Amino acid sequence: SFFRFSGISRPILGRVFLLLLSSSSSSSSLSRLMLPSILPCDRRRSKRRLLIVNCASLAQARKGSATGSSSTRSGSDLASLMSGKRPPPDPVAVLRGHRSSVTDVCFHRSSPILFAGCADGELRIWDTVQHRTLSSCRAHGSTSGVISVATSASLGNRLISQGRDGTVKLWDVEEGGLSRKPIVTFRTDSYHFCKLSIAKICSSVQQQSAALVDEFVKQSSKSTVECTEDIKNVLIGGTASLGLDVQDSTTIGPATSMPFDAQPSQDLAYQHPSIVALAGEHPSQIEIWDLNAAEKVACFPPYSSENGELSTKPRGMCMAVQAFFQSSNGFLNVLAGYEDGSFAWWDSRKPETPVASVRFHSEPVLSLAVDKTCTSGMSGGADNKIVLFSLDHQMFTVSTKKEISLQQPGIASVSIRMDNKIAATAGWDHRIRIYNYRNANPLAILKYHYATCNAVSFSDDCRLLASSSEDATIALWSLYPPQK
Repeated sequence: SFFRFSGISRPILGRVFLLLLSSSSSSSSLSRLMLPSILPCDRRRSKRRLLIVNCASLAQARKGSATGSSSTRSGSDLASLMSGKRPPPDPVAVLRGHRSSVTDVCFHRSSPILFAGCADGELRIWDTVQHRTLSSCRAHGSTSGVISVATSASLGNRLISQGRDGTVKLWDVEEGGLSRKPIVTFRTDSYHFCKLSIAKICSSVQQQSAALVDEFVKQSSKSTVECTEDIKNVLIGGTASLGLDVQDSTTIGPATSMPFDAQPSQDLAYQHPSIVALAGEHPSQIEIWDLNAAEKVACFPPYSSENGELSTKPRGMCMAVQAFFQSSNGFLNVLAGYEDGSFAWWDSRKPETPVASVRFHSEPVLSLAVDKTCTSGMSGGADNKIVLFSLDHQMFTVSTKKEISLQQPGIASVSIRMDNKIAATAGWDHRIRIYNYRNANPLAILKYHYATCNAVSFSDDCRLLASSSEDATIALWSLYPPQK
């Protein structure tokens, strides 16, 4: 009756019915049609009604009824369709099966594998191609949970897990899952929520080291190899500044073992020791650990020899850390965010005081990341602000490149893609925000999770983004993949 008395022409009415019939394969698909799909025209001009059918909504209804997806378009997404803007994409897959909040996720460096840590202590491995669980184990106590999971090119086929039970464990990734027992376990006696950071090797350091490694490989065929100072620095990896015991020898034979189980190959894993930075037993102190030796090798700042207290003014708890090897000299540097909203840049050659200290946030710093060049980065905190900053390695200064204001406070995690083009943030408002990392322009707001988002992580091939949430799900997104 509505169609008959509204004055719609027969051709338009026929097309509308064909669309409705094609989309009504199930009764649930009709319920997905949005109310704003039917809009009246100006009544002063005509008494007729113009029926506007949102074909995108009909296609989404058919897709949802076929795949069983629970995601729906909101009114704002429909408004963006009507205005001609592209709506944010849906996740390409949703990984379910966790029984508690998924606190952290990270991708394997070379295989289509995703690692996930949960608040109940479970460590699970996912296949990102078939979207199924490969392995699951209770890595940490159920009452403490997993804070962080991390992989790195320097670790090879290994995984680090950090729990709130005060332990850090190194696992061997075997075919089909993890090793039955961790390779290395050490107790840090730190019981807070600061995630550890594997020391990142800057791209410029990798390029310089690769040339020296090639030279060493070519000369390794000789019975005895005379090491130049540059090659020795690559093999030692600047560990003297960390107080590590490294055998000082001017000659290395083919059968001689190199520091930290290094082997002559194109892999850059042995150029620097497997160093991790984490918040220490003292809440405002940063500890540097060597994974291979399971030893603590440095602290920022160290305890004073006079009164046994820290040598710097209190900044509150350490909330976020990012370790990296400086591009100019290969020494370890750590960027830390604290409870008072300040940043401190620590150099392993001057552990008593930070080389730079700034304050970008008015609330605690919750997350920070440095890009592959180690000259700029991104941070988020408990305030309604995202900060893009730059690092000057010559002057040791940290400056703001751009600040992004948010309507809702709370950024739990930030991640920068390997090509330095895209950055992502995980918010307390259940949203994943995507930015152009070069100019900080917003690109998309991803809406799937219905609880606080805990972590975001990009794959090394730049094709997938994983987001985890307190709703016990992991969403996989395909955003601006690089062209072949």
